[in-house]
Amino acid sequence: MDGPPPPGRIRSLDALRGFAVCGIMLVNTWQHTVQAGGRTSIDWAMDNLAQSRFYPIFSFLFGVGFALFLQSAGRRSDRPRLVLLRRLAVLAVIGLAHRMLDPGEVLLPYAVLGAVLLLPASLLPAPVVLLLAAGATVAALLGGEPYVLIAALFLLGLAVVGYGRAERPAGGGVFAAAAAGAVAFTWWWNHDPPGGGVYQAAALCGAAAYATGLLLLARRAAVLEALGRMALTHYLTSTFVILAAMPLLLADSSGAAVLTVTAATLAAQAVFSRWWLARYRYGPVEWVWRRLTWWGPVPNRHTGSRDTRSALPDPSGPRPEGEPRGGA
Repeated sequence: MDGPPPPGRIRSLDALRGFAVCGIMLVNTWQHTVQAGGRTSIDWAMDNLAQSRFYPIFSFLFGVGFALFLQSAGRRSDRPRLVLLRRLAVLAVIGLAHRMLDPGEVLLPYAVLGAVLLLPASLLPAPVVLLLAAGATVAALLGGEPYVLIAALFLLGLAVVGYGRAERPAGGGVFAAAAAGAVAFTWWWNHDPPGGGVYQAAALCGAAAYATGLLLLARRAAVLEALGRMALTHYLTSTFVILAAMPLLLADSSGAAVLTVTAATLAAQAVFSRWWLARYRYGPVEWVWRRLTWWGPVPNRHTGSRDTRSALPDPSGPRPEGEPRGGA
């Protein structure tokens, strides 16, 4: 259809979320199969190019999604923070169930951090939130604590939305600086390991380079957009795939099985995402999450027209009272 697309999802962030899902699937598969024996070139690549490079992206996007959902809920409810707290509680329950299969999962701690950190921070002006994010980042780099870095990136995502920069938070200059920092800190960590702070700096710069580089190419990332719109569904189902494939993964000492299982899983998820989103507005788990958040009916099957410039449907049909349209 002609004219600008209807207000709704920020597609570049969906693509970035899909990219993070791909990287997290790869790293999680590898982490389940790291052995005490000889290391391979795949292990080197994972250590220096993938490990800890994707959870910072996901953490930043969690803060962005939190802020966007709060804005959307505020237009439809006179108690938006209560709605958001319920959303986090549902996520915590999902994470608690997922933890029975994967003790290293992140949904439960993300939900708890969202409640104790982001909810109070959402009452503060954007400059104060940005200052807190900067301070937490420095503390994370000095101390090497991953969850301090996650908290910092939560706050950064919140601040970016507060400044109205959610659709394009960074440009080519940030990409170049982040890529240079990633190379420098990774080299430093490999040649003279001084502690967790330098590793965190290498990981953070690598994540920033990946994220900003993808945002520069987001118009060509329709497949990642589909994966990102169903990120929660894919994050959960990938755990079942990894556990089912463990005999194959452990039997292979070359690491090739890690790449094969990851690629096959992501390809299947991409095909399923395109098929599902051609028929429904939300992924299966995403729909359940919204349904329990709003505690009311949330229509899922497409009923309206779509934006022909989008690789995926973007329906404009009616929504129930209190149900948000945004991409959070």
